[in-house]
Amino acid sequence: MTDKASLRKQLRKARHDHAASIPENVRALLFKHPPAPLMELVSADAIIGLYHAAASEAPASGYARFFSEAGHTIALPALTADNAQMVFAEHTDPFGETDLVDGPFGVQQPDTSAAVLVPDVVFTPLLGFTEDGERLGQGGGHFDRWLAKHTDALAIGLAWDGQLVASLPTEPHDMPLSAVVTPTRLYGPF
Repeated sequence: MTDKASLRKQLRKARHDHAASIPENVRALLFKHPPAPLMELVSADAIIGLYHAAASEAPASGYARFFSEAGHTIALPALTADNAQMVFAEHTDPFGETDLVDGPFGVQQPDTSAAVLVPDVVFTPLLGFTEDGERLGQGGGHFDRWLAKHTDALAIGLAWDGQLVASLPTEPHDMPLSAVVTPTRLYGPF
């Protein structure tokens, strides 16, 4: 198996190419609400952790609007610096996103005045995943470290179908997912 850095480079390109191949009008219809079997795992009062998607990542904004309309509190990752510990902060405007500012990686995140929360369910971005819930992230380890400290949180990956791989090089600090949602399938719960 190739090392993680090389694999990340490969998977970033594959993710970009896959996302670019989906017509914009079709992409707008995807990831609007979670599949029903997954919703059975989410309690009515769960705090939902999502992410603000980068260009080719599976979009999470539709889920933010869906869960907000269902009465859930929404939180997004927030970092104060590139190497800082990730926290989740309340995202109060999933429709207009007026409460977001640029974060250290150029990703939109809640303003520093937002309340820090601990989500019960966390939807994670990823570069690659396996059918049994292994995840390869961007390489910063932010989600893995957060999930390691919050083992009760339900971790769910959002991915394009093209991000499924047969295997991934894993290390003890790599946290597995409880499920993965793609536009065509729900993998898990594991």
